[in-house]
Amino acid sequence: MATITGCQKGDLIDNPNVAGSTGTIPSTLLLNHITAKLIRGDEQPFSNSTKNEQYVLSNYAYYWGNNSYGFSNTEDTYDILKYALALQNQQGTNTTNKYYALSQFFKAYAGIWLSQRVGDIPFSQAGNSSILTPTYDKQHDVYKSALAMLNNANAILAPLAAATPNVKLDASGDIFGLTYLQWQKVVNTYTIRVLISLSKRASDAADLQIPQTFATIVNNPATYPVMTSNSDNMVYAYNQTYNPYAIVNEGLQPYDNFGSMGLPYVSITVATQDPRLMVVATPAPQQITNGKLVSDFTAWVGADDNLSVATLNSNAAAGQYSYLNYNRYFSLPGAYSGANAEPFVFIGYPELCFNIAEGINRGWATGTTATWYNNGINASLALYKITNGQTLTISDLKGATLGTTTVNLPQFLANVAYAGDNAAGLAQIFTQRYVAMFANSGWESFYQWRRSVDANNPNGIPAWSQGVAGSIGTATGAIPRRWLYPASESTSNAANYNAALSSQFGGTDDISKDTWLTK
Repeated sequence: MATITGCQKGDLIDNPNVAGSTGTIPSTLLLNHITAKLIRGDEQPFSNSTKNEQYVLSNYAYYWGNNSYGFSNTEDTYDILKYALALQNQQGTNTTNKYYALSQFFKAYAGIWLSQRVGDIPFSQAGNSSILTPTYDKQHDVYKSALAMLNNANAILAPLAAATPNVKLDASGDIFGLTYLQWQKVVNTYTIRVLISLSKRASDAADLQIPQTFATIVNNPATYPVMTSNSDNMVYAYNQTYNPYAIVNEGLQPYDNFGSMGLPYVSITVATQDPRLMVVATPAPQQITNGKLVSDFTAWVGADDNLSVATLNSNAAAGQYSYLNYNRYFSLPGAYSGANAEPFVFIGYPELCFNIAEGINRGWATGTTATWYNNGINASLALYKITNGQTLTISDLKGATLGTTTVNLPQFLANVAYAGDNAAGLAQIFTQRYVAMFANSGWESFYQWRRSVDANNPNGIPAWSQGVAGSIGTATGAIPRRWLYPASESTSNAANYNAALSSQFGGTDDISKDTWLTK
């Protein structure tokens, strides 16, 4: 035994395939890990985010899960932070290269991702190997630090992007395949998202300079370039072998009839005669049986999240609801790679347009709101390859053709014409951004909806179903305002965790309580 143990020890020490504790991992591999893991499982299309944003609802719990807002212990982004810190530290004193710039972006991203879910978090001390129980930074301070990091990332990338704008930053390490200039655009486009998310704090957090920073970016595209078209989008690509499209990966392909279209999305798109509805969904079988034509938008019907899964299943079996377009999302082999579906945009140009439109509507910057608003709608339509006069084939639940209809874009665009820089116009921006984020952008639709809830809009913009106790898995029937902290926090960092709960929520990790961000 002693001899065997001795041989094994020697082999392990000399193993040429394992990096030692002081070894250096190539920056391109660190970047590959970060970009590959950036999008979490519940941010994928038709995952929990899609259901909890009421785009598509389950009518059969065994296959599609239930529709409850089970906001239990959240995932975290400590792995992204850890690798971002490694990416930063391995640059040594070289703080002006591409990897250092991206380390700043990913550090900011990791902090905001977790903070917007739970509130105060360990951030400034997180990742410090000499501090095993890091203190919690106030949510305000997390955002202040993150905004500084994002600004730093832009400043570092600026000369690099100017020198080689159309060269990929790291062709082997970056799974998004973005150029130097596109990465700079991602940084600033994401910064706009962060600033808009702070809308409720715009007037009482003067040190964050929220409206001022927004105006600086929007009014100085040479210094702060942002996305200018869908070609700049951060798109998550799927493939059949290693990363099949989410529906196939989750084994949902044979069970397409157990996912019904959600009421908010269908109600909006029916009322505005939005052709995107006819592209992504099928008419309700009962409506066709009763004689409605496939050209009639009212043949599309959404499921209400206030109903139990059992009731939804019964209604679905009777043909009352619309379903996802089988040929677009489920038919093989294209479904493996999402080849028939719209691209999965994680950070993109349509959202940017609506965010800029919102900022101008709020008076944060000058500009023509309607132009940005219309650009957002047209960019979203382009992702679906929808053109005026186009013939759309309408199919049933299993992909059989029911008939055809013709796209009338002038009618749709007239129906959604911008109402002006007022409350009605702001509601339109929220609504059209929601439609554009169908099965895209992770939880961003939830974050946008959450901050729209106020005394005038108790169900948010657009209105989501809530208020019936037990139907959505919460005791009061109200949609949660936050997640619980990661489970490890209460055991590994108990004193600081309890202090954070005390200062924010009266000592209880409560999903119904607002954080500083959305109070």
